[in-house]
Amino acid sequence: MICKMIIKAPEVASTAKTGQFVNLYPESKSTLLPRPISISEIGEDTITLVYGVVGEGTREFSKLTAGDTIRVSTPLGNGYNVQKEAKVSVLVGGGIGVPPLVELAKQIPGEKIAVLGFRDDPFLVETLENLGVKVYIATDSGRVGFKGNVIDCIKAEGISGDYFYSCGPKVMLRALAAYCESVNTPVQVSLEERMGCGYGACVGCVCKTKAQNEKGYEQKKYVKMDQSF
Repeated sequence: MICKMIIKAPEVASTAKTGQFVNLYPESKSTLLPRPISISEIGEDTITLVYGVVGEGTREFSKLTAGDTIRVSTPLGNGYNVQKEAKVSVLVGGGIGVPPLVELAKQIPGEKIAVLGFRDDPFLVETLENLGVKVYIATDSGRVGFKGNVIDCIKAEGISGDYFYSCGPKVMLRALAAYCESVNTPVQVSLEERMGCGYGACVGCVCKTKAQNEKGYEQKKYVKMDQSF
């Protein structure tokens, strides 16, 4: 089940950037840790979250109604570095990685194309289309749109752009990064890990990436979760 939550939080909204996330704190004593959820839209004094119900914490959130209160952290993560000079931007999302692309679409000038991958049922398609985004859908079942993954859809439809942005499962991000390298097109991906606080206190929320040293040898590099690079 996919849910949408609009939180009135002026201080959070005033400092949030596209691609960042917040921690939501459940009231239940059985859920010790907060739940990190990407920011889908940023308003004047509100933030909009779109999330899937996958456990006790998100199930608790889904039962909230208008007027209820919830503890929310300050915006976390680096977010996207918007490339305003790109004439054509391609946004690639997978599953629950689609929501942060909505605010990103608002911030990017020029032509915007979105390639969205889902297991079966798409969401936020109309929202993106209302922002002037040309949307392509890929589903595992083939019930809606292209049958297959987003990379196959990009190749089949001949989709290209000056710059790619993406959020979704690591396997998708890895495949997209390889594809963009093969067509010599820059890409930013939003990385994430399971975490306790999201502030980096225990360094558990880091992602391992590849980098090269001055001699050209591959070496391990670590970045804090949800960074774009």
